[in-house]
This record gives sequence, structure tokens and C-alpha cells, in this order.
Amino acid sequence: MGLNALDLIIIAFYLAGITLFGLRFRKKDRSLKNYFLADRNIPWWAISLSIVAAETSTLTIISIPGLAYDTNFSFLQLVIGYLIGRVIISFILLPHYFRGDLFTAYQLMDRRFGPRLRSLTAGLFLITRAAAEGVRVFAVAIVVGIALSSMLSGLGAFGRDVASIAIVTALTLVYTFEGGMAAVIWTDVVQMFIYVAGTIVGVFTILHHVPGGWATIHAVASAHGKFHMFDFSLDFWKTYTFWSGLIGGAFLTTASHGTDQLIVQRLLAARNETQSKIALLSSGVFVFFQFTLFLLIGAMLYVFYRYLGNPIAVTRSDRLFPTFIVTEMPHGISGLLIAAILAAAMSNLSAALNSLSSSSIVDFYLRHRPNTSEQRRMFLSRTSTIFWGLVLFVLAIVSRNGGRVVEVGLSIAGVAYGALLGVFLLGVLTRRATESGAMVGFFVGFFLNLYIWQFTKIPFTWYVMIGSAATFFVGYISSLMFSDAKTRATHG
Repeated sequence: MGLNALDLIIIAFYLAGITLFGLRFRKKDRSLKNYFLADRNIPWWAISLSIVAAETSTLTIISIPGLAYDTNFSFLQLVIGYLIGRVIISFILLPHYFRGDLFTAYQLMDRRFGPRLRSLTAGLFLITRAAAEGVRVFAVAIVVGIALSSMLSGLGAFGRDVASIAIVTALTLVYTFEGGMAAVIWTDVVQMFIYVAGTIVGVFTILHHVPGGWATIHAVASAHGKFHMFDFSLDFWKTYTFWSGLIGGAFLTTASHGTDQLIVQRLLAARNETQSKIALLSSGVFVFFQFTLFLLIGAMLYVFYRYLGNPIAVTRSDRLFPTFIVTEMPHGISGLLIAAILAAAMSNLSAALNSLSSSSIVDFYLRHRPNTSEQRRMFLSRTSTIFWGLVLFVLAIVSRNGGRVVEVGLSIAGVAYGALLGVFLLGVLTRRATESGAMVGFFVGFFLNLYIWQFTKIPFTWYVMIGSAATFFVGYISSLMFSDAKTRATHG
């Protein structure tokens, strides 16, 4: 069926509207605290929704339904671990972040260990966040390429990908550049409501397409094991089990939400530590609901396409949901759902741009030139935002040949998160760890995870646990062998 003029008007209206809404937060007089932390004056509920939006990208909306279509609800076991990880962060890491006037997570490493480890952790964040974000931004091309395939047929597959990624990147860059963190968080809130509402509309639309509605879907999906969630087997090589979800998911979230500037920056924008904790914990409830909704879409599509025998020609399950939107949904609703998916993409991209820029300026430039004027700081911060927008655009194009995008993105992140979490735990849980010892542990954990990712079949769900454990124990043992004057003076 494809999109018609009404659908395109809805999409265009959304893109223009959210960009103009984000521009409302621009100010003439700017400071780094205002630009990167929104003056630490954001209410907990807005931060909570922004966290959910920031960890939800286009690849989540299109790839999670594809995962349920291929398998079942076992991914939710990982989400249970996400909830536990949030509790760990609230008690172990957040109190340290609110001691002092921190702008980035990696300033904590400087305060505890020294500037070398701060540069190392911030540098790893910049590289791996950019790489993982490139995969997420590419997911935009999957959706737009399907939605506008007839209109952009003359461009070819590569041309469609470039055009779609360029449009979304440019518009997101405009309001992130002008509005800073305040624009990022409040547009996140709006965009989360849009994509969740759009997904719920999708659920009811599929119900309408299946004869017998929910009764048929429930009966068929249950008979084929689509709602099966728990797997208590002790198979270490299986990606989604209760144990890999509970343990691996907890480690993954402790790293992603406790050491990654993308999320930590939001937590630091809260009015105080208590509100930051409430925001983080409540976001876990929203995330569980959200992933359940996306998995439900996948199970329903399985019934529609497999059981009812509706023909579909897709080469990867990531394309199932956007293809259904374009070919099966009524005009107007299909435009709304494409806009909803773009909302998730822009939300995640704006978060990445602002966090990459903040770490670049605070952790690197200002460390060497602390006396830079506020006006110069703001100019460099905005320039850095543009630079990272161009980098992510290029990386998204390079990411075109990956596998199932959600798992590729999590794998890239998991390789770095193990080493990052390991050194953060060394810093907050031990008194004898030294900067030199922590750096040794860091490199061991990182290269171990890199080896596991490239040369073994160990599932990505275990990457962070293995990497952080190796980093922590090697780092602690190495610390006993290296002397570190700063650490002795501070903690000895």
C-alpha cells in the first residue's frame, strides 16, 4: 500500500514540530552548567522519562519485535536484570556523583585516581558510544527506506540510507546545538509519549487485522511458545536465560547507567540526589512495560504473517514491523507510527550528541585549559556538538552491513562497559586500589572482552560481568604491586 500524502504530512509536521519545540529552550546567556546540566533543575519524573527515551532507540522499536517474532519473550529476563542494576547504582555510585560539582562521570575517576585514568575512561566512552550510536542511527535508514521506498527509488538503497540518516541527524542537531540539555530532556519527554502512543495504536491495529482479535492471537502465540519467558537452564552459551538475564542484565545496566555519560549526565541534572534516585528507579518500571509492549508486537506479527499466511518478503526480522506499518496500516496511522519511530531515533541521537560533547569539552579540553572564558567554552561546546553529529552520520553509514541491530549495538557497548564498570567499582569499593593498578586492570578487562566478542561464541549478555570482574581483580592485585603517591596520600 505504501505511504500517501497524509502520512507524509504527519511525518513532516512531527519533524518540524519537535525541532521548533526544542528550539524554545535556547538562551542568549549560556554557561556550561546550563548547557550540559540544565542548571540542575529538572524534576525527577522528566529525568525518568528522559532516561527511558535515551535508552530506547529506533533499533529497539524495530528489532525487539523482530526478536519476539523469531523467538519468544525470553528477552524480558534481561530486563529484570536492568531493574536490579538500577538499585545497585542508587546505593553505590550515585552518592559519589553528588559529592562535588561534577559535570561528567569521568571526573569521579580523576578525583579518586588521577588524570590518566580519567582520560582513559572518557576516551573509551567517546569511542564506543560513537560506534554503538552509529548502529542505532543506521536503524533510522531501515525505517525511512521502507517508508519512502517508492518515492526514493531513484536513489538506490545506499542513497536512501544516506538521505534518511542525514535528515534526522540534521534536525536533531539543530535543537541540540541551540537548546542544550534542557532541550534534550524535554524533547525526550514529548517523544517518549509519541512513540509509546504510536506503538499502542499499532497493537490495536494488528488486533483489527487478525480475525478473532486477541483470542486468536493469544491462542496461536501461546501454542507456538511466543509468550514463553523464563529459561532456568544452566547453558552458559545460550543468550537469554534467567541467569544471564539476572546477572548479565544487572551488570550491563550498572555499567550503562552508572558509568556511561549518556545516562549519568541526566542523573546529574536532577535537583538533588534523592530525586536522581527516584528518577532512575522509576525509569526501570517504564522500561519493563515498554519492552513488554515491543515484544507483544512481535508475537502478534508472528500470528499475522505465519499463522494467517500473509505473504511478506523481508531479509531480516528488523524490517517486519516497519514493513507492516507501511503495507498494512490505514493511511494516517501509518504516518503516525513512522513519526513515532523517528521520535525514538531523534531522542536517542540528541542524548548522544550532548553527552559526547560534554565529555569532550569537560574531560579533555578544559582539563588542560581551565581558565578558558565562559564565552569560549560555549563556542567550543556547540562546535563539538556539530563535530559529533558529523561523526555519527558517517558511522551510521558504515554500520549498514551489521547483523540484528539491537544485538550488534549491545555487543559493542558490552565490550567497553566491562572495563569501565570494573575501574569504577575499584574506585568506590576499595581503598587500596591505585591509578596504575586500575589502568592495568582496565586494559586487561577491555582486551579480554574484545577477544571474547570477536573470537568466541560467548553471548553478549555475559560481556560486562566478565570484563568488570577481570578488571576489578587484576586491578586490585596490580595495585598491591604498584605504589601510587596520590592514592596513598588520599586513602592510605
